[in-house]
Amino acid sequence: MNQVYTNKGDIIKGETIVGEARKITDTIIIVKTGRHKAQRVILKDNAMCRIAKKLKFIK
Repeated sequence: MNQVYTNKGDIIKGETIVGEARKITDTIIIVKTGRHKAQRVILKDNAMCRIAKKLKFIK
């Protein structure tokens, strides 16, 4: 059975995450560690994400 997280601050983590929303912000470049960078988008209005591929190693 799938669990749906709907509370503020809930986090999902996976190798591949698929997101759907009515509105998506522009891509923002963010700094992760050292010289490594990542991208962030914000999904708005009826947003939903699901894990398409789970992590191989969980820390």
